[in-house]
Amino acid sequence: MDKYLQIAIEASLEAGKAIMDVYNTAFEVEIKDDKSPLTEADKRANTIINSYLEKTEFPIISEENKQTDFQKRNQWTTCWVVDPVDGTKEFIKRNGEFTVNIALVTNGVPQLGVIYVPATKILYFADVNKKQAFKAELEMHNISINTVLKNANSLQPNKTDSNLVRVVGSRSHMNSDTLEFIKSLRTKGKKTEIVSKGSSLKFCLIAEGLADVYPRFAPTMEWDTAAGQAICNAVDIEVISQETSQPLLYNKENLLNPWFIVSIK
Repeated sequence: MDKYLQIAIEASLEAGKAIMDVYNTAFEVEIKDDKSPLTEADKRANTIINSYLEKTEFPIISEENKQTDFQKRNQWTTCWVVDPVDGTKEFIKRNGEFTVNIALVTNGVPQLGVIYVPATKILYFADVNKKQAFKAELEMHNISINTVLKNANSLQPNKTDSNLVRVVGSRSHMNSDTLEFIKSLRTKGKKTEIVSKGSSLKFCLIAEGLADVYPRFAPTMEWDTAAGQAICNAVDIEVISQETSQPLLYNKENLLNPWFIVSIK
């Protein structure tokens, strides 16, 4: 296993344990300047992940870090892109659909990705260059890499041509543009089924063959998507910008993503 992927997995597992320690308490919710929620879980997870990634030679873009000025970031060839708790709203609702996202990006392109679901102890990880993506169902957060590998199964997206299109829709962002996209599929004679998931689990649904397309016509940041894109790219699923018709890129001057669609090539 790539050493950086191992570091990211270890960081995600330890962060996941800290997140669940908070999840099981009467935690408080703060509101950040951008109106998004923040809990003690975000803070603890961010500290843990930083402690792992700072031992590598690559700088870090994290939702909970102060962002480095682009004039400096623009000089970075490779960097980490991190969301310590993706789906804080889901965390607050206590529905279990929140994740730890860690990706390694080179020249704007995701190379490695880790998505950990602390509530269910399910781990997704991928090496894009090796075209390998896996899902491991774990029994505990404190577990060795060897045990992770023993429990890991390859992800297989659905590549069969079917008249039924399973569309991933957000629990929080099913807007008019998404509804129009679904309508366009139906006008082409396709039957549609909506599959709802929170956080970066939407990417995982496509990668493991449980859904067929994920149209995202609502705001996301780079840390929301980098790990998911890595996992999808490793199994030949594209994440295409609706502005450029090219794959999403990372470490941009503006860390806000354009609208995008996730689908099999």
